[in-house]
Amino acid sequence: MIECLFKHAPVNYSEIFRNGGICGKKKINQRTSVPSVRLKGKSQGESQRIHQRSDSHCTDRFYTWFYVAALSPGILVEFLVGSVLVILGMIFFSMGAELSMTPMGEHVGGSMLRTKKLGFIIIIGFILGFIITISEPDLQVLAEQVSSVPNLVLILSVALGVGAFLVVALLRILFGIALPPLLFSFYILVFVLAMFVSENFLAVAFDSGGVTTGPMTVPFIMALGVGIASIRNDKHAGDDSFGLVALCSIGPILAVLILGLLYHTEGSAALEVVSEVENSIELGKLFAVALPKYFKEIAVSLFPIVVFFGIFQIVSLKLNKTVLIKICIGLFYT
Repeated sequence: MIECLFKHAPVNYSEIFRNGGICGKKKINQRTSVPSVRLKGKSQGESQRIHQRSDSHCTDRFYTWFYVAALSPGILVEFLVGSVLVILGMIFFSMGAELSMTPMGEHVGGSMLRTKKLGFIIIIGFILGFIITISEPDLQVLAEQVSSVPNLVLILSVALGVGAFLVVALLRILFGIALPPLLFSFYILVFVLAMFVSENFLAVAFDSGGVTTGPMTVPFIMALGVGIASIRNDKHAGDDSFGLVALCSIGPILAVLILGLLYHTEGSAALEVVSEVENSIELGKLFAVALPKYFKEIAVSLFPIVVFFGIFQIVSLKLNKTVLIKICIGLFYT
């Protein structure tokens, strides 16, 4: 393919990538010269048609295989380094969430139900849903993308929505309420509110429901349900524990739709300028400045969970040292 291009299509490739898209493809075709070489056993007209098809085929393959995005080398290197760090970060984050959030949720959920106090279960369930949502990285990213609503307002609203609907989900488990009627009723309310919110903000509202499917929230909420269901010990306990995440996903959507009614949300997307580096020293400085900032954000997000669990451990749980060390290691990984 490349040999074919160099023989038949002397093209300025930097110009192609700089112009991009269909324009880039047109430039290739316009600047392609067909050599006047007759193939053995073919007439001049047949030879030209063969070469034209060959040139077109080579050009299309070049456009398909080599043109992805017109990125400068600096931004491409930033992307590649960032991708490697994202992969490593997700490995440690998922491992930490599994080691810490899952056992914390199971123990706290079982301890809540043992008290047999409905008011206590409601309050603790709301607090748990609230603080676990604040620590979710997906929510931090979403808040940065919405310019029409202050970050703190959006984060707190989504956290309130998750906390409220986690209480609804826990009460459904306790009283054995059927899941389909609840989902149907709440989604009717969602669609009614969506009719009064600008189209630009609808995507933000429904994306906020994805917060409850993040790597921090899912292990904790599911473990909480498992812990509560394990205390019931009846034949319907496992079935009633199903649907925790489905119900909790409705809360953020409703909360953000309400924000859409209160704030002017036209053109709500926030644009971020990507800084381009020219050498490895600038690249190292870029990550050296950004990494401590992100470490601090994660530490601040995890702090309420650590404090809450510490209080619960002293007052009620009293877990042994082995379990506590495992949870602490998981929190460090996270």
